[in-house]
This record gives sequence, C-alpha cells and structure tokens, in this order.
Amino acid sequence: MLKFIGKRLLMMVGTMLVVSLFTFLLLEVNGENVVVKVLGPYSTQEQRTLWLERNGYFEPAYIRYFQWLGGMLVGDFGQSIKYRAPVADVMWPRLGNTALLALVVFAIMVPMSIIAGVLAGMREGGILDRGISFFAITTTSVPEFASAVLLAYVFVISLGWLPATSAMADGFDPLQLVLPAMVLILFGFGYVARMMRAAMADVMQSNYVRTAILKGMPYRRVIMRHALRNALIAPFTVIILQINWLLSGVIVVEFFFAYRGFGALLLDASLTQDIYLLQACAMVSVVVAVSTQTIADIGYGFLNPRVRFT
Repeated sequence: MLKFIGKRLLMMVGTMLVVSLFTFLLLEVNGENVVVKVLGPYSTQEQRTLWLERNGYFEPAYIRYFQWLGGMLVGDFGQSIKYRAPVADVMWPRLGNTALLALVVFAIMVPMSIIAGVLAGMREGGILDRGISFFAITTTSVPEFASAVLLAYVFVISLGWLPATSAMADGFDPLQLVLPAMVLILFGFGYVARMMRAAMADVMQSNYVRTAILKGMPYRRVIMRHALRNALIAPFTVIILQINWLLSGVIVVEFFFAYRGFGALLLDASLTQDIYLLQACAMVSVVVAVSTQTIADIGYGFLNPRVRFT
C-alpha cells in the first residue's frame, strides 16, 4: 500500500511541475506582454525596459522559471494590477469564502445524495426508485444559471424569505449562503445520487449479497456491512472530484449572487487581464485539482485493493 501511495504522490508532484512549466511559458516567458499589462499600453519604451530589468526579465528563461516557481512555493505571487495589493492578500480570503461555501454544499449534498442513491438502488424499479431518479435527472438537467434565476424568483421576489445577493457587505450572514448553496446542491445532488443508485443496484444483484440474504442474515446488516462499502467505490471518486467543480465551476453562481469567492475572482482576473492574479488562481486551481485526484486514487485503492497493483 505504501508503494501505491508513493507512486500516486510522485505522479502528483510531476503533474504539478509540468503544468507550472506550461503556465510559465504561456504567461511569463514573454516579458513584453507582461510589462504592457502591468504598466499599461501608454507606457514608454524606456519605462518598460527599466521595469523589465528591475524585475529580472532579462535573465535566462530557465533561471526566471525557477525564481518564479520558488516565489509560488513560498506564497509570493506578485502584485495585483487591479487591486494594487499583494495577490496573496486578495486571493486567500476569496479562496476561504469558496471553501466555506463548498463545505456547506458538501455537508448537505453528500449525505443526502448517498442516502437517496442507496434507497433507490435497494428497490430497483420501484416507486421510490422512479421518484428519486426523476428528481435527480431533473435537477441535474437544469443548469446553474437557470436554477439560480428560478430560486431567486421564488425565495426573493415571491416569498421574500432570503436576500437577493450574497456579498456579505455587513459581515458574515448565514442567510446569504442559502441560495448559492441551494443552487449547487440541486445540481450536484442528481449526479452523485444517480451514480450511487447505479452502483447500489449492481451490488444488490451480486451473488454474495443474494447468498447473505438467503442465509437469513439481517437485511440491514447485509446493506451496511456488505453492499454499501462496495457500492461506494465508484461514487467516492465522483464525490471527491466535485471539489474541482466547486472551486472553479461556481463562477456563474458566485457572479449571479455577487458572492466574493474564488470563482468570481478568477473571472475578474481574466476580464481585467490581471496577469499575476491570473497566474496565482491558475496554479491554485491546478494544485487543488491534482491533489483531489490523488486523494481519489488513494481512497479508491483502500476501497478496492485490486487497484493497488495497477
């Protein structure tokens, strides 16, 4: 098992290095492109030359790459062009806001979708299975921007129960998390529940589960000790990979509700061409994506020992 974990960690580090190199070549290797974004299109050539020299852009590319990578590793992401502040001071609070939203979404969505998938899979083809499947397909089929508009109309305009935005201008307000979390839960629930339902239905038809039931073993014990663990193998990977979606895929939701999160910051950096902020957001997204993939692989290895030998 240790060898399996070591291989996955080595692959994770290698992937991060390759992506960091591509990011550097794409955004940093052309110093003229960087200085125009930093100083503006109306800066003089003399100003640009002085800035490039002062920031080491006349050094060989490989030296600049290692200096740039070293700065990233210690949290020195440079200065944000738009916010006129260190990128780290801008990015980390926004990342924390998205992490809070993701925590709320996961705390509700994962147990709810697993329970729904198990109940549907235990009685495949029954009324409960059809009802849960219909609801899961419906929620997954509706994109986030559409469900955001619908929920805002119902709970903000019609009922007046919830605030229209989630900017937290007057400090933390739990009510302002409800609508963004509800949109994300509805969209993610159907996908995970359907995966769990398919896996549970397949396990319930397996020989060892049928044998345990025929031997008179308590039905609850069969489900909890034998069926559920094997049914969780495939959905586990899907659940872990939802973190990537919640980190960078919530741009629409955060923008719609004016939530000051990482997704909205990534969009803002792209629109304003804030190159250092864009680099930092890209690298953080890569680190989270590769780390969650590694966690999913290792967890999959614990659940399914056959994977450890691949």
